[in-house]
Amino acid sequence: MPQPTQNRPRARSGQSYHHGDLRPALLDAALRLLEESDPGHLSLRAIAREARVSRAAPYHHFADREALLAAVAAEGFRALRVAMVERLESTAGTLLERMREMGVAYVVFAVRHPQLYRLMFGGELHNRESDAELVRESAETYAALGKAMEQSTQGKFQSEGEPDAMVVSAWALVHGLAMLLVDRRVGDRDMSNEQLEALARRVIGVLGRGVSG
Repeated sequence: MPQPTQNRPRARSGQSYHHGDLRPALLDAALRLLEESDPGHLSLRAIAREARVSRAAPYHHFADREALLAAVAAEGFRALRVAMVERLESTAGTLLERMREMGVAYVVFAVRHPQLYRLMFGGELHNRESDAELVRESAETYAALGKAMEQSTQGKFQSEGEPDAMVVSAWALVHGLAMLLVDRRVGDRDMSNEQLEALARRVIGVLGRGVSG
C-alpha cells in the first residue's frame, strides 16, 4: 500500500499479545483502513480482520469502537504536531516565514491523510472530551501552533485576548484551507506536493502580511 507522506502516523508500542504488540497493531490497521474509506465505515470487526486477530481481540485494549477511534485520532494529532514542529525547526528565515511553513505542513498533512483528518476534527467521535489521551494530544498540538504564533509576533499583541485571537485566526485559516482542499472545493484533484505547498504558502502568507503590517 502506498504511503501518503513520510509523516504517516505510526502507532506506539503497547502491551504484548499472543501475536505481538496488539494495541499498536490495531491502530496501524485502523490507519491503513482510513487510507481507503471514511471513518463512518470503520468497524471493530474490519480493524480486527485487517490486523489479523480475532473479533474479540480489540476488547483487550479498547472498551468499544469509539475508544479505538479516539486512540487513532490521538495518534493523528501526535503525527500532525511532529510534522509541524519538524517543518518549523528545519526552516530558515524570519519567524513569520517559519510560522508560515508550519501552517503549510498542517495543510499538507490534512490533504495527504483526509480521512484521518476528518476523524480528528469531525463528528464521528461523540465523547471526545472524555478521552484523556485525545484531549491531551489535541491540546498539545494547538499549543505548538500557539507557541509558534507568539514567537513570530515578537510580543506585538499584548492587549487582553489578542494573543489567543491571533492563534485562533491562524488555526482557522489553515484548518479552513485544509478542509477546502480535502473536500476538493479548491485546487486540482491531482496536485503535486510542490503545487499543494505553493498554494498553501500563498494563502497563509496573507495572514503573515496582516501580522507584520
